[in-house]
Amino acid sequence: MWQQHYTPVLGSIPLSALTAATPVFVMLVMMGVLRRPAWISALTSLTAAVLVALGMYGMPVPLLASTVVYGACFGLFPIGWIVLSAIFLYNITLRTGKFEIVKQSIAGLTSDRRLQALLIAFAFGAFIEGAAGFGTPVAVAAAVLTGLGFPPFFAGGICLLANTAPVAFGSIGIPLITLSAVTGLPLGRLSAGVGRICAPVSLIIPAYLILVMGGWKALRGVWPAALLCGVAFAGTQFVVSNFIGPELTDILSSLAAIVSLVILFRVWKPKDHFELPGATPMAARVRLPLGEVLLAWTPFILIVVCVLVWGFKPVKAEFAKATLKFAWPGLHQLIQRMPPVVRQPAPYDAFYTFDWLTAAGTACFSAAILSAVILRMKLKDFFSILLSTIRQLLLAEFTIACVLALAFVMNYSGATATMGLAFAATGAAFPFFSALLGWLGVFLTGSDTSANALFGNLQVVTAQNLGMNPVLMASANSSGGVMGKMISLQSVAVASAATSMAQGEESKLFRFTLRHSILLASIIGVVALLYTYVLPSLAP
Repeated sequence: MWQQHYTPVLGSIPLSALTAATPVFVMLVMMGVLRRPAWISALTSLTAAVLVALGMYGMPVPLLASTVVYGACFGLFPIGWIVLSAIFLYNITLRTGKFEIVKQSIAGLTSDRRLQALLIAFAFGAFIEGAAGFGTPVAVAAAVLTGLGFPPFFAGGICLLANTAPVAFGSIGIPLITLSAVTGLPLGRLSAGVGRICAPVSLIIPAYLILVMGGWKALRGVWPAALLCGVAFAGTQFVVSNFIGPELTDILSSLAAIVSLVILFRVWKPKDHFELPGATPMAARVRLPLGEVLLAWTPFILIVVCVLVWGFKPVKAEFAKATLKFAWPGLHQLIQRMPPVVRQPAPYDAFYTFDWLTAAGTACFSAAILSAVILRMKLKDFFSILLSTIRQLLLAEFTIACVLALAFVMNYSGATATMGLAFAATGAAFPFFSALLGWLGVFLTGSDTSANALFGNLQVVTAQNLGMNPVLMASANSSGGVMGKMISLQSVAVASAATSMAQGEESKLFRFTLRHSILLASIIGVVALLYTYVLPSLAP
């Protein structure tokens, strides 16, 4: 059994961490400086990770090769499957002409681009995050905004920014359920901790979105809507996470925001006029029969219904009987994780779960099939749209496969743990860097669930060694992680695919979200510091 070692460069954590971070630096340079397409950046960064694993950590070639394939397969399923299914469903609404009616119905509520962003990118996206997660909200919401006439770049960027507030409680609370399982900490306390850290930030995210779209002048025109949306979402998020649990936090919070906004739109309109650069003008409002509107919205109604049905425990348990789970050949328990990353030496599991029936992507694909039936689509057209969607997403799926292979190589070689130990060595400033550690984990893996599984135990061990609150540090990991979602190449690939963005704009999107990601992650870190040193009695 090959043992991980975390200080391969002269026994130094700082030097080892800098070298371990080489794939991250390569990714930043490729996307942020050289402006290469996401698939080239991902492939180059994966190559760097492989070289570091071989040359620095001495990872055996057979283990390394198995890890690359393992990560790529995980990228294609379940994550790539979700993206394909969500975009396929959206393409069905386009080809049948129903999306034109969807656009007119939204324009009937509001034609203001700022308010559409709050309703679709933030509130509706948060609902999909709470029900499905794993890239679905960005894929669906970004596609809808593009269909409404938003420029692809703005649609992708806004949805990535909006998909921060709900991520920690996404997919019926899976990130926190995973964190509780890894750390042994009570789920209720972790839920409360993340709620107390995230709610203050969720309060400002709607206003932040409007600022990004058009600055202070744009925000002044719609501040009642931004305030109401933030208060409704953050207030519900705080109450549900603290007094009910993580499973329904996003769903109830997003519903509160949606209902609040729809009611507001009925009694209030902005007095100013806002133009989003590059947006396609919306068609004049047409009064449509209710039945026609409901039929047009059928695909999106069905995706919500299917995702909720798939998440219903009795149904999920029945579907789970068809799940195939097996130890990944040539990798499972052939690597040993070592202290201080774990309390005692432990074999590193490598299970692959092919939950083809319970997967969120299957729920989306089922919604697409039902939509095609209800909309009376010809079988020939159905398969034609499916094939064109596959062709549309080839590069995006390849990018996702490379990114997940990169993440798995860094995890199983020990590189990610080395960087985690460098953050853990920051002493009194650890609460701040605890959030950044979660941010780094999601940046690398594209998943708050994966980051919690990766760093959760390290957070607890470090907190105990420093005499800090382990629940607060674990909560900071998950909370900081949500801000890394928008810069993960996996998320960038999803957003660019959903909006049919030009390849050259992918790197621009990455640079755009990077500065916001760093700022918001730092705010989470400051909140964690406040709970540690200023308001410890309010910490979970």
